[in-house]
Amino acid sequence: MEEYILNHIDPEGDYLNALYRATHLQLLYPHMVSGHLQGRILKMLTHMIRPKNILEIGTYSGYSALCMAEGLPADGKIYTIEINDEQEEFTRPWFDNSPYSRQIEFIIGDAMQVVPTLGINFDMAFIDGDKRKYLDFYELVLAHLNPGGYILADNTLWGGHVTDEHVRESDLQTQGILHFNDFVAADDRVEKVILPLRDGLTIIRKTD
Repeated sequence: MEEYILNHIDPEGDYLNALYRATHLQLLYPHMVSGHLQGRILKMLTHMIRPKNILEIGTYSGYSALCMAEGLPADGKIYTIEINDEQEEFTRPWFDNSPYSRQIEFIIGDAMQVVPTLGINFDMAFIDGDKRKYLDFYELVLAHLNPGGYILADNTLWGGHVTDEHVRESDLQTQGILHFNDFVAADDRVEKVILPLRDGLTIIRKTD
């Protein structure tokens, strides 16, 4: 079914395909990269939302940021924050050599400390950082999100672990996702829906 879907959507593009391959060849945990299907969805959602400013927490190899950049209006910008400074050597050249280099601000640091210093309100955010801190990231983003803005939270089904009682009790990342999901489900400041896409993608809209 996944192969069928991939054969019936827009192609990945040579640059993204090269990045995807390089991620698998050169980086640890290559399963963290967004990939073709999610990348096309991120581009489409960006086109639909038409944000001026996007915040991304968790850059990794830069695949998701480049996909969102494809959907940005000409005056739009992405601020993508990666806490792992060892990632910079790999990722920054992929941004610098892309057609969207001027629209991507790549920042190495702790999002909890960096975001309040930017002085920017965002129209869209993509949360894909440390699962143990998802709830902290959520509150941080919500405080800097314009009314009517959107948060996309990745991995919110966490490989099905959210319904696995054994894993739920022993894994801190699973517990972080569970706390996040439960909190957002009860939060009347937002509208929300979980898509069973890949590892789970929650779309959250901050109400006016």
